[in-house]
Amino acid sequence: MTQSDGTRPDVVLIHCHDLGRWLSCYGMPSVPSPNLERFARDATVFDNAHAAAPLCSPARGALFTGLSPHQNGIQGLAHDAWRYRENVLTAPEHLRALGYRSTLIGLQHEHVDPDVLGYDEVAGAGFLPRAHQVVDAARGWLAGQAPRDTRAPLFAAIGVWEVHRPWPESDYTPADPAEVEVPDFLPDTPATRRDIAAFHGSIRQLDEAMGRLFEALDSHLDPANTLIIFTTDHGPAFPRAKSTLYDAGTGVSLLVRPPTAWGEAPARVDSIASHVDILPTLLEVAGGPADPSLEGRSLAPLFTAAKSKAADDRMIFTEKTYHDNYDPKRAVRTRDFALIRNFTPGPKLALSLDLEHSPTRQGMGDAHLEARDMTELYDRRVDPHELNNVFDQPEYQNIRTRLLKALDEWMLTTRDPLLEGPIHPPKHRTRAMDALPPLPANTDTSMSGVSS
Repeated sequence: MTQSDGTRPDVVLIHCHDLGRWLSCYGMPSVPSPNLERFARDATVFDNAHAAAPLCSPARGALFTGLSPHQNGIQGLAHDAWRYRENVLTAPEHLRALGYRSTLIGLQHEHVDPDVLGYDEVAGAGFLPRAHQVVDAARGWLAGQAPRDTRAPLFAAIGVWEVHRPWPESDYTPADPAEVEVPDFLPDTPATRRDIAAFHGSIRQLDEAMGRLFEALDSHLDPANTLIIFTTDHGPAFPRAKSTLYDAGTGVSLLVRPPTAWGEAPARVDSIASHVDILPTLLEVAGGPADPSLEGRSLAPLFTAAKSKAADDRMIFTEKTYHDNYDPKRAVRTRDFALIRNFTPGPKLALSLDLEHSPTRQGMGDAHLEARDMTELYDRRVDPHELNNVFDQPEYQNIRTRLLKALDEWMLTTRDPLLEGPIHPPKHRTRAMDALPPLPANTDTSMSGVSS
């Protein structure tokens, strides 16, 4: 990777909700996503990228800090009072030190107040901003930017609500249920097909908005000197996906279009990658030094086609602690294997409320309520959907020993509080906790007789 004109690129990080890899560019041709497919043709497509957590706030916290949830502090949902630790820096704060000016447009899910996240500007902020509304705000912001050679480089985080449930027909036009693809980890029932058809309607609207956004970015920012990243927080809102540590739960779309001035050809990368790699990547792109406190590694070397098939035996780590209940688990995965440790007994699938109330759940029976295995091992070479637990099979003794050791070492090195016992939820915010200090006592009694 080189920057031919010696300048640091503008950086745009686009993030949506609950998409996983449900795009046509990831081998799902029935998914209505032509604009994202067109974008992917000019990008580096990461085929094996993962969130650090399978639910909204912890996933986004890791994306924007380069640290796992138990390290950065957001181990549950932001509206349940989970917060960053005091010494944690976010991406805009890291980039400010390198001369970048940062803007948040649209959705974030790291804190109830977006103004505390370190951005220089918060434009069009809201908790549930819809994709087209966010694009409208982004277009207005882009139109107001000065020419590149007269300003500091920009970092813009653009977040949208889609494709989070619900997917009502009043908002999204569903696809034909007979035409959708049902992945192997879901029951192929009429209820599931109706659910997926509604999901496709939301994806279509997201894709239309992304088409408008990409057009605006290329009109107002110089493609020769702009890095655009598109990703999502975690897997789709279906049973055995969102809120689990299976591939369908943590697997994410990750499309990176480098500045055209770098001269890099489009590529597909099958090496395993993590959201904690995004911040190290941004630091390298911005010309800053590597930060050894971050967990990830820069993905910039993988932006070239020559390295897209490079073999490696890298391990990445994922986790879940709280969603709408306490369900602590940790996982380590390589390209070929995934090992999951459950730290409390429970059902095979602990469904979050949005999944429990979904049409898919209503048609799937109750087999998922059987007792879970406390440790799970999946051989992705023959079982890509991670359906067959081989942990107890003798031929996997060496790999399970290796992965268990790696998981234990990671938890120790990163000081995972789960090693000390159950993790308690944070104290809920109160008016007193968040209040400004009281006014000082008024000792001047000269105003006591004043009346209006």
